[in-house]
Amino acid sequence: MKNILIPTDFSANSWNATKYALEFFKNSQCNFYLLHVTFISNYASGDSPLIPTDTVIEKTLLKQAKNSLNQLIKKIKKTALNPNHNFYAVSKYDFFIDAVRSEIKEKKITLIVMGTKGASGLNEVIIGSNTGDLITQVQCPVLIIPENAVFKVPKEIAFPTDYNIFYQTNVLKYISEYTKMFDATIRILHIAKKNETLTEFQLKNKDFLNDYFLDENHSFHRITSKKIENGVQCFVESRNINLIIMIAKNLNLFQRILFKPTVEEISYHTEIPFLVLHE
Repeated sequence: MKNILIPTDFSANSWNATKYALEFFKNSQCNFYLLHVTFISNYASGDSPLIPTDTVIEKTLLKQAKNSLNQLIKKIKKTALNPNHNFYAVSKYDFFIDAVRSEIKEKKITLIVMGTKGASGLNEVIIGSNTGDLITQVQCPVLIIPENAVFKVPKEIAFPTDYNIFYQTNVLKYISEYTKMFDATIRILHIAKKNETLTEFQLKNKDFLNDYFLDENHSFHRITSKKIENGVQCFVESRNINLIIMIAKNLNLFQRILFKPTVEEISYHTEIPFLVLHE
């Protein structure tokens, strides 16, 4: 049984992420925890913070959120009734990241699914959006669903790497799991500069990946591009990529692909879901 956390603010982006998660795991037994966090900062700011009393929090803020969550669950059940899926409403008055960490520990969460606004949303990650905070501060896999993402069975999965990081098997196992779940192919992608050759260390890491994914459909690809984000965009278009998997440990590559692309010709971050893994 998978325990999946879906933070929601009841927006269209959150609803799209919820629908995507239901499709993504439609053949899996899952407990979905729909989390709404009422931010402390929304009520405490300035020199004279307005701090609600415990009674106000319990009877007003949390009650309203819980009612909205229950309505959301009713909407979900009308849309996609699946006997293998269970839904639970969770309303918290806390800092967002603290609330998420608490739920991960208490509910033994294995994955977080969260929507984002796409180009502007990912750009806001740099200045501290909830999605950005999740993928940089919480040690739990996060499936990021852009606002324009429409579910397609992820038969083509891109795994960008520069081979400069040795990945532990405890993180690579997630890639294998989703590859097997969808009978997909892993496209291991290296974006290189012109005339760049792999070092001995990089070659060893590449060989390790080849050995690890021996029983999965996989292939290695190299694209020459001055800008990593342009190389990823080209690859996504040429291979009809349905999912991009990133490992947060590879910080430089991770930031370039997720946080830098904001120009119009880079559209993968508004349409293609990202799965961010942590070691």
